[in-house]
Amino acid sequence: MFRWRERIEPDGTLYGVDWVVTDRWGGSSQGEFAELNLGAHVGDDPAAVETNRHRLAHGFDVALRDLRFMDQQHGCGVTRVGGEQVEPGESPPPPPSSDGLITDDPDVVLVVLVADCTPVMLVDRTEGLAAVVHAGRPGMTSGVAQATVERLQALGADDLQAVVGPSICGRCYEVPAEMRDRAAAVSPVSATLSWTGTPAIDVAAGVVDQLTAAGVPVQWLPGCSRESEDLYSYRRDGQTGRYAAAVRLLAAEAVA
Repeated sequence: MFRWRERIEPDGTLYGVDWVVTDRWGGSSQGEFAELNLGAHVGDDPAAVETNRHRLAHGFDVALRDLRFMDQQHGCGVTRVGGEQVEPGESPPPPPSSDGLITDDPDVVLVVLVADCTPVMLVDRTEGLAAVVHAGRPGMTSGVAQATVERLQALGADDLQAVVGPSICGRCYEVPAEMRDRAAAVSPVSATLSWTGTPAIDVAAGVVDQLTAAGVPVQWLPGCSRESEDLYSYRRDGQTGRYAAAVRLLAAEAVA
């Protein structure tokens, strides 16, 4: 279920954090969506997706209603969530049309869904702020990572750290030359070559470059979604599921 997980307990006035990247195993979806598809928009059986999302929520020790998703747009919109009064049996608010989510609420889990795009998680343990970012090629070139960092800083964050999850690597993301050139104009390190020597883009390298330029320390997790059967990949499979990066703040008694 979890390809990567790190849990840091609260320490005095410092918030803790529980953040994960899922794989595609341990779920109830069938066929091309097997097994732990968390995307409700890809044509999978809705009951299977709900079961899979329940399993993700259980892994965080929260209810399904406490997961916060986005209606991802491949843009750079950022939305603050959390603090909503959702009673047992009620549904959470509809997912905002956004590519970044921010919260200061330890009772919710922020979730970004991907199947080649680059997932980013951010946290400031001093101020108690967390975020997730959906950074595909359009999001990287339009600056969604920087927009999320700037929104966090406007809320008081000054000690951010980031985890960048696995996504399609540059060798597997062949594009037209003019598309690579547009990406290179934003982040030169994103311009690369595919396995066959054709123009390609390394979106994650561009995102890491942008976060580093913003002064945010980054942990970049290894792996290529197209090369790994443990991850969903739209480029490899076409119709397929979505894996997730998800983060929850853990509040200490001293700051609760």
